[in-house]
Amino acid sequence: MTLEERIDLAETRVCTTVFPFLTNHHDTLFGGKAMAIMDEVSFMAATRFCRKRLVTVSSDKINFEKAIPSGSIIEAIARVDSVGRTSLKVKVEIYLEHMYEEGRELAIQGMFTFVALGDDKKPISVTEGLNII
Repeated sequence: MTLEERIDLAETRVCTTVFPFLTNHHDTLFGGKAMAIMDEVSFMAATRFCRKRLVTVSSDKINFEKAIPSGSIIEAIARVDSVGRTSLKVKVEIYLEHMYEEGRELAIQGMFTFVALGDDKKPISVTEGLNII
């Protein structure tokens, strides 16, 4: 399997409805909740890519480009962006869909970095044993 094929297979999508318990005092998706969703979906994509124990080591610039109102549907899409020796970066985009309107728009995007850990809690190769050609 090629690296690109493995990246394609690891892409992860999660949809949810923005109910009031996920919102802030402006009745829009709370930023911390959005970041938690992004971290979780990026973790799933990273794990699906390498099937190793991973930890989040950083979140790069997260752009909140559009407020997401309560009553919206969101889709978080995570895709491996780059692969290093012991780490990988996953790009996450959250799309906003208004419940009763056609179309969707990019609302939030960011990048998360993960490191693979061995049983001794030290970094290990993210690609070792994957048979990537």
